[in-house]
Amino acid sequence: MLKITLKIEGMMCGMCEAHTNEAIQNAWKVKKVTSSHKDDRTIIITENDISDEELAKVIEKAGYKLISVTREPYEKKGLLSKLK
Repeated sequence: MLKITLKIEGMMCGMCEAHTNEAIQNAWKVKKVTSSHKDDRTIIITENDISDEELAKVIEKAGYKLISVTREPYEKKGLLSKLK
């Protein structure tokens, strides 16, 4: 699993967050996506990597500007993950 963190410019409210999340969910099959207009950030949890160019295209089509992308391995946390 992969955690992709996007720095996004232009989100102003909860509706902007929902709009960004929907654009990402419609473009790719992702496990989870959450956005924060206060932090100018969207976090995507996915099994497959998504290129910076593809991300920028979808974010800009939604009306926002992609500033940066970071990736890191993602391991699910919680009780069940410790039982492996």
